[in-house]
Amino acid sequence: MTAVTKVAIAGSGVAGLAAAIQLAKAGVSVDVFETKPALSEGGSGISLQGNALRVFDALGVWDDIRAAGYPFEGLNLRAPGPGAPIVASLPDVKTGGPDYPAAMGMPRLALTRILFEHAERAGANIRFGATVTAIDAQAANDGVRVFINGESAGVYDLVIGADGLHSAVRDLIGIDTKPEPTGMGIWRTFVSRPAEVERSELYYGGPVYIAGYTPTGDDSMYAFLVEKAEDRFGISDADATRIMLEESRAYNGPWNSIRADLEAGAHANYTWFTKHIILGPWNRGRVVIIGDAAHSCPPTIAQGAAQGLEDAFVLTQLLVERDAIDQTLWDEFHARRVPRATAVVEASVQLGQWQIDGNRDADAGGLIFGIAQKMAEPA
Repeated sequence: MTAVTKVAIAGSGVAGLAAAIQLAKAGVSVDVFETKPALSEGGSGISLQGNALRVFDALGVWDDIRAAGYPFEGLNLRAPGPGAPIVASLPDVKTGGPDYPAAMGMPRLALTRILFEHAERAGANIRFGATVTAIDAQAANDGVRVFINGESAGVYDLVIGADGLHSAVRDLIGIDTKPEPTGMGIWRTFVSRPAEVERSELYYGGPVYIAGYTPTGDDSMYAFLVEKAEDRFGISDADATRIMLEESRAYNGPWNSIRADLEAGAHANYTWFTKHIILGPWNRGRVVIIGDAAHSCPPTIAQGAAQGLEDAFVLTQLLVERDAIDQTLWDEFHARRVPRATAVVEASVQLGQWQIDGNRDADAGGLIFGIAQKMAEPA
């Protein structure tokens, strides 16, 4: 017996679809409501650490993820300037354990499609163009009425808000904590992979804080430049490409191939890094937020997706194993998730702040290794 029989999930991102898969496989009736009109076709690539891969295996999607992605071990550091020499090759902590690669890159769209297909196959009902506009927690005994696009969609045992940084569910349940800019912005592009790129590589120094790229497939990778946050929003595609080209000219090696792809039409997009963490309970009664709705951080240790996946898995594991939604369930969920997500957010923000401050004496390696050791323990 499960603690729920009917659940509404807002958002069809990684966390929302992971929750849908786990619950639907357990026989729970699941409705996923996504504001966008269709499955997202945008995005570049994503880096997934071993603890994320461990969750994918538990969900039953690992074989498809592994086939669509590019697994690798370790990290290269290169110097800016002529030749872009490799100055260090660092090992990765296998945060998923010995059965999984230390890390994997893959196209975001491929990841979303795989999770979407598994959710539908498990029996989840996914509606696009469907925005949660109101929640009535007093609608019925032990139930929550959900309104979609202004009309009632029914009463649910639980509502999961996995609707991202600008979560409507978070606002509707009165949680005021919201993402704040960290002072960094990032350019991203999706390009072809030179044969020499077999793992993530980072360049420190030069005109931006960090230049880097991660392989996402046999023929693809995503590249990025992290700069001081600027008002880059609303500029034309041509200007976006021009800026990314100009800022990357200090970096050689595989960046020469990246620039060639940008000049040939590869799209550049820009976002700001944000930070926030809900330090108190993530639920209000039978409504709970997870993933980016509950916490966000710069991708300086590539744990954002992994933390959302862990949120979804821990929550649904408890819902499937228990026979009631009670305070004991919520206490265990928060005990397992809040300190862990907080540690990731704080470490990720600290690494970025050291870059902003130009602190060359900071023990970035020690901080990264310490967090990786924590993530190696199952959530």
